Amino acid sequence: MHGFDFTKSTYSNTGGECVEVARNIPGTVAVRDSKDADADAPILRLTPTAWADFTASLR
Repeated sequence: MHGFDFTKSTYSNTGGECVEVARNIPGTVAVRDSKDADADAPILRLTPTAWADFTASLR
């Protein structure tokens, strides 16, 4: 993996709608689907500003 330390979102549910987020790499917020967490799985990489804008838009 790319050195990301993923944590499952506290908003994830038991019905399979799970997201994991990693914020341990400076300047990057990485997001992935926890159901597809193998080494070849896609990872969405965002700037901290883009992540803040995205999460703010969900409220």
